[in-house]
Amino acid sequence: MGQYDRRKSTAGFIACVMTGLLLCCGGNIYAAAEEGSVDEIAEEEDTTEAEEAQIETIIPSAVIAELEEGLSVVRFDGNDGFVGFLQSGGAESDTEVVQYLTENLLSGEIEFQFPDSPFGCSTVSAEGENGERLFGRNFDWYTCDALIVESHPDQGYASLSTVNTDFISQSAGTLGSFFLTDDVLVLASLYAPLDGMNEMGLCVSVNMIEDSDTIDQNTDQPDITTTTAVRLILNQAADVEEAVGLLEEYDMHASLGYMVHLALSDAEGRSVVIEYVDNEMVVTDTSVVTNFYLAEGEKNGIGTEQSHTRFELLQELLPDDGQYSPEEIRDALERVSKHNFNDGETTEWSIIYNQTLGEAVYYHREDYSNAYRIELG
Repeated sequence: MGQYDRRKSTAGFIACVMTGLLLCCGGNIYAAAEEGSVDEIAEEEDTTEAEEAQIETIIPSAVIAELEEGLSVVRFDGNDGFVGFLQSGGAESDTEVVQYLTENLLSGEIEFQFPDSPFGCSTVSAEGENGERLFGRNFDWYTCDALIVESHPDQGYASLSTVNTDFISQSAGTLGSFFLTDDVLVLASLYAPLDGMNEMGLCVSVNMIEDSDTIDQNTDQPDITTTTAVRLILNQAADVEEAVGLLEEYDMHASLGYMVHLALSDAEGRSVVIEYVDNEMVVTDTSVVTNFYLAEGEKNGIGTEQSHTRFELLQELLPDDGQYSPEEIRDALERVSKHNFNDGETTEWSIIYNQTLGEAVYYHREDYSNAYRIELG
């Protein structure tokens, strides 16, 4: 297929429907029973502990390759249009992101539509047994198709990111048939990352909080949405301090009014959560993030009971004063994966980013005996 660039966008008759870019983890978890206490889960036999996973090293190419059912990978090289997106003033809604893509990168009508289901995720930052930095992340959702994108933009850092491609579909106008061309999928996915790591070892993940408040900053600064904020961080920030500084330069707007927070971790060992309380950004140092507020004040602790359980379990399994192997990070992610809670969801992917070596190991659909390694070249 060759490398993707704006000249390979689809013809004008194609309409691309990008569904649910924000909804990164969890489905209807708040309507489900909150099952499994910390003690109960900790007492369960850990069948993955001390086991060696079969890890296959993958080298992505410009052609989308299916690794297994529901998990694919691709490499992008070229102009992702993101600098132009920011220079145009960004976007204060997903509709405006669509408008930018339609007018500048893709020919045809595009629409974002989001399902009504919220989500929940778990992330952890830890020191590796050899002094390297590790960042683990679980993506909890119903069965879906995932795309790993290795991006090498003309302007910006190279990165790995993950997208739920069930949220991106394409229809042929009045023909009524549905299909998806690879160039549309890849370009759209660049604006829809749910987590990722860049070549500087900076990691980011979007996690949701169950709260009626939202994020809708309105000053005279340029605007940015939830997933384009992730792309901003991956493309332009080298560490947590730079990421915080970048976000301070933009008005954040949460998609569909959902309250979210961002887990960040860098190769120097700093890990934080960025939250928005009364539309003011608050940064809190923490090695574990799930789905409740960690900022001090009246919002502290608001979130689901299950998210507190996962948080406490990760803290027990991976205390901040320890050093851990990638296998121990994997085992901790398994212990907070969705099969422990019986709420109808799965952990669609677990990732262990080695921020020092610049590589990621992906486990798919709670199969912790097989994995795929990608080195960010």
